[in-house]
Amino acid sequence: MQLAVPQWPDKPDLKLAISGTYSSGKSTTTEALSIATGIPRTHAKTSRELLVDLVPGKTVMELNAMELVKLGLRRYEERLVNESGTGAFISDGGVFHEWVYFEARMRVGINPGMPWWFQGVKKAMGVTSKRFYQKYTDTLGEIQKDRAKRSYDAYVHLPVEFDMDADGHRPVSEPFRRLSDDLLVEALEEIKIPYRVVGGPIPERIEKIVEIFNLPIVVPIPEAIEEAERRVAADIEDLQSNLSYMEAQRKKSFARRLAYAFRY
Repeated sequence: MQLAVPQWPDKPDLKLAISGTYSSGKSTTTEALSIATGIPRTHAKTSRELLVDLVPGKTVMELNAMELVKLGLRRYEERLVNESGTGAFISDGGVFHEWVYFEARMRVGINPGMPWWFQGVKKAMGVTSKRFYQKYTDTLGEIQKDRAKRSYDAYVHLPVEFDMDADGHRPVSEPFRRLSDDLLVEALEEIKIPYRVVGGPIPERIEKIVEIFNLPIVVPIPEAIEEAERRVAADIEDLQSNLSYMEAQRKKSFARRLAYAFRY
């Protein structure tokens, strides 16, 4: 059931979260919307940014379960800190994204983007520990959904429309991505936060979101999108020049990949 969404003139401290799974254009959309409206954007660092310091030399697909827990908790911590203010903001993702991705991994496989033999070994190695991780995931979901109810006035969900960016850091198969998308919408229905699903090209998305919430415009939308794309590209370029990131991208030996497979 779609609930009435708050309007900016009536709620100038509007706290709006924008959800979407991998390669949904979420970062560019939120950055452009923030520039266009003048409302600050909040976000957690991406997994590939955090891994440079948390687990040097690894991509997300190479992480074991406890390393994924560590990564998810760090991203949750960043979101809480960045969204602790009292003024309006646009959240890139929202606080229960970490639960969604961990829940999807519990269902599809801990490293869904890896080859079938790797996933098979992981499944066998995780037989004795999966029950613990599922209980952890369920508890994480309860905490983060409750936090979302207390943090946001409304959500915008960006559906899967664009092709996936296979950059080596996204632990994703297409079934995993579709499942994550479904879980995001199911969570929004469960916690009963007003939300709207907004698709289409990025200019169309921005126009729709501005219209739905009656948001102010301080920078023309085409200019905001151009600047957002420049910023996102610059962030990726800065990351790719980092030596730790380059080491993570280096092709691993078969022995090293096998060692990763035998760690749940």
